[in-house]
Amino acid sequence: MKLGIVTGIPGVGKTTVLSFVDKILSEKDIPHRIVNYGDYMLNTALKEGYVKNRDEIRKLPIERQRELQALAARRIVDDLSTLGNNGLGLVDTHAVIRTPSGYLPGLPKHVVEVLSPNVIFLLEADPKLILERQKRDNTRARADYSDIYVINEVIQFARYSAMASAVLVGASVKVVVNQEGDPSIAANEIINSLM
Repeated sequence: MKLGIVTGIPGVGKTTVLSFVDKILSEKDIPHRIVNYGDYMLNTALKEGYVKNRDEIRKLPIERQRELQALAARRIVDDLSTLGNNGLGLVDTHAVIRTPSGYLPGLPKHVVEVLSPNVIFLLEADPKLILERQKRDNTRARADYSDIYVINEVIQFARYSAMASAVLVGASVKVVVNQEGDPSIAANEIINSLM
């Protein structure tokens, strides 16, 4: 199985692009599975009573977040192992998480070595566009990302973090721009880079 990790700041359009990836791979009859890292962390955090919703995870103490990261990585690898050698696994996550204590790597050593991706994708867009997308999405609480300066800072930290993670496992890092109006362009770029 080939594994790609798709990262990006909240509002960049990861969910939309990955839905196009899913559609394209399904049409080509390529075995694949797309999982959301945060879902794995959230399910454990809810079960343990640590949080009431996804956006509270990044406000947990760092030690608790590390624990949730490690559990999620092991469960994802177990779930994706059913794809076999010809399958494609994609993990939707963040390269960095902005917390009250500072930036937490989304792919620290104890996580990236378990996942062992082939490619780490950085899905990016113009910061002004990201801010507009965040404002349109009223299903999430993203006030701590709703500033152009912060968005630019997160994008830069994500690049540094992705490269540092890639060094640990010999993965490549690819920046993919999610152009407004046609997420299929970014989806095809992800697929072509991973195959």
